[in-house]
Amino acid sequence: MEALVVALLFALLIRTFIVQPFKIPSESMCNTLLVGDHLLATKFDYGLRIPFTDIAVFDGEQPQRGDVIIFKYPKDPDVDFIKRIIGIPGDVIEVRNKQVYRNGEALKEDYVRIDEPNRILPGRDIFGPVTVPEGMYFVMGDNRDNSMDSRFWGYVPRKDIIAKARRIYWSWQGLTDIRWSRIGQAIN
Repeated sequence: MEALVVALLFALLIRTFIVQPFKIPSESMCNTLLVGDHLLATKFDYGLRIPFTDIAVFDGEQPQRGDVIIFKYPKDPDVDFIKRIIGIPGDVIEVRNKQVYRNGEALKEDYVRIDEPNRILPGRDIFGPVTVPEGMYFVMGDNRDNSMDSRFWGYVPRKDIIAKARRIYWSWQGLTDIRWSRIGQAIN
């Protein structure tokens, strides 16, 4: 019984402070992350907080442009979202005809998926310019035509960032279709 309690406490500590598994439920990060990908995300990169509080034990590094992060969805903090950081505090973000500009320069984003190249929608494909406020981050899904992100609901507060996505540990598309080539892949 003692060994079981120690093992459970150890597992709880690892999940709370070090690494946590997440499952991808939607297509918003395709093709970087696919529906059915299971990934590990490190919680200590951006600091550690005492569970169920916003009290920081240490701050860690600041989130960077290009990081794929897990965060509390601003419209419902009980739901975790995963997106890529496009803008950090002070950046000016604009989208013109599906092309993202940061501080006036067009981004080169090899990971982006565009499903509707000839369909331009205001708010999705034409957006901004906006300046990212202090303590906030502008995030977008890699599947730009199929992502609810900062273009629709605003910024992600620094305090709501939970973890940095690191590696796919399992991937499948149904019970019989395991995507072996994705297992172990780093997320960038």
